[in-house]
Order: sequence, then structure tokens, then C-alpha cells
Amino acid sequence: MRQAGLLVWKAHQEAAALVRPGITTREIDQAVAGVFEQAGAIPLFLGYPGPTPFPAVSCISVNEEVVHGIPSDRQLVEGDLISIDTGCKFHGWCGDAAVTHAVGNVPLETERLIEVTRGTLDLAIRLLEEKSRWSEVAREMQAFCENAGFSVVRNFVGHAIGREMHEQPQVPNYYGESWVRSGDFQLRPGLVLAIEPMVNAGTEKVKAMPDGWTQSTADGRPSAHFEHTVALTEHGARILTCAPQDGEELPW
Repeated sequence: MRQAGLLVWKAHQEAAALVRPGITTREIDQAVAGVFEQAGAIPLFLGYPGPTPFPAVSCISVNEEVVHGIPSDRQLVEGDLISIDTGCKFHGWCGDAAVTHAVGNVPLETERLIEVTRGTLDLAIRLLEEKSRWSEVAREMQAFCENAGFSVVRNFVGHAIGREMHEQPQVPNYYGESWVRSGDFQLRPGLVLAIEPMVNAGTEKVKAMPDGWTQSTADGRPSAHFEHTVALTEHGARILTCAPQDGEELPW
């Protein structure tokens, strides 16, 4: 899974290098597709079942779009917020990650939203080694976001990942009595989780757009999204979609 994760990391580096005013979201998606194609990896998002099969290799969501944005000829402009989510399968194993970028200079609230969302993911990864159940992690993730004045999206959650992108259990980013009763799980070596907080500047409520895929904030305020694929091992949490380490075998 680390090999798949490295490819996802590389794809995000290629995408990040393109983020600037004037670039289209389709051009960013094409760069991601090129990384996977060159390595012989299978894009996880392309053709994913839905209202219509998902038509791109990446979900690219801009400003008030929370997740599942479809790349297009839309050009980014100064002050935009862009979330890029992508994944691949390599030699039978999956990796999945998301990053939110500022396009040039953005409002202070947008900078804070990015920092808090990234911080929420960092907090969750750190707590994997300290807590015994996911609900304990999720409770602190929610509190961290809300104490900063933001809200956690409840309609979409993270997931376990392995041979397939979406495996059980589901991995919420908030604490809820109903899912705790039916879906909470123990944190133990062998789990690999795609942890992906989605944080909104305003309400946590979202609404579906006419394309059948894109989900936007109900109040039109911006949203941010960060995700890593993380393995819980006997030696602690290991991020599988981070930068290569010295001496590590690379899949490209």
C-alpha cells in the first residue's frame, strides 16, 4: 500500500505545482492522470459508479464546493480555494489522499480554514496512537474544528481502505451517538484508514449540484478537505501517502 501511496503523493506534487490563477481544473486533472498512467496504476475515481460514472481521475472542488467536484475548463482566479482528491490502485492495493490549496492571496478566513482542516487531520493521526477507539478520536476532531469557529461536514466521512478504495468501517470526523452505537471500532494494528476531515467556514450542511456529483456548502461559504491513507502498525501510525523517505523504493 505504501507504493500506491507514494504514487498518490507524487500526483499531488504535480497538481500543486500547477495551482495558480489562469490554470483550469481539467489541466490539473490531466497532470494527475499522467502520473498514474506512467506508473501503470489504475485511477480509483475514473468511472466510479454514481448518477453517471465519474468522468475524471481527480475530484477537484473550488471554494464552496466540498467534495466530488468534476474537473472542467473553469479557470482558477486569485483568491480561490481548491481541494484536490485523488487515488490509485497499484499492484492490487489502494492509496487515497486530498489536499486543499490557496490560489494566490486569499482572505484571512480562508487561510485559517485551511490551517484548521490540515490541523484536524494531523490531530487525528497523532491520536491514533493514544486512543483505543475511533469515537475518541472523532470527538476531539470535532471539538478542534468547532473551537476554531468552523463546522465539520457530517454527510461524508472517511473509510477503511485496502484492496478496494472504500472498505468497512466508515470513519466519521465527528462524534455521534447513533454511529457510536452501531459503527464505532477499536484502534488496533492492521487497520488502514483514509482519514479525511471536511471542514466548512459556515454551516456543516451541504447540497447536491445539478451535475449529480458536486456537493457544495448550503450557505455558499468555503470548505476545505485534507486526507491521508494511514496504517496503524505495532510501532504506531504510519502515513502511506506522504513524501518518500531516504532509501525507500520508488514506484516510478
